[in-house]
Amino acid sequence: MPRYEYRCRACGTTFELSRPMAESSAPASCPDGHDDTVKLLSTVAVTGASSSSSSSAASSARPPSGGGDGGGGGCCGGGCCG
Repeated sequence: MPRYEYRCRACGTTFELSRPMAESSAPASCPDGHDDTVKLLSTVAVTGASSSSSSSAASSARPPSGGGDGGGGGCCGGGCCG
């Protein structure tokens, strides 16, 4: 079940709730009982191979998926598995 993050406008508390996607827009009360809450936008960071700070490693690094080398497809297509 997905987790959604909310913030109470009355007291500023940030909290999470696990609820079905069908109820993601339903009102949520904060743990302190206030009803004036807002659902926060969650971000997810997806990264590829780790990068190195040395310039020689950066010059030999592979281009990002879809970087014009004809390999496209990203991780699901095997672009970062080799």
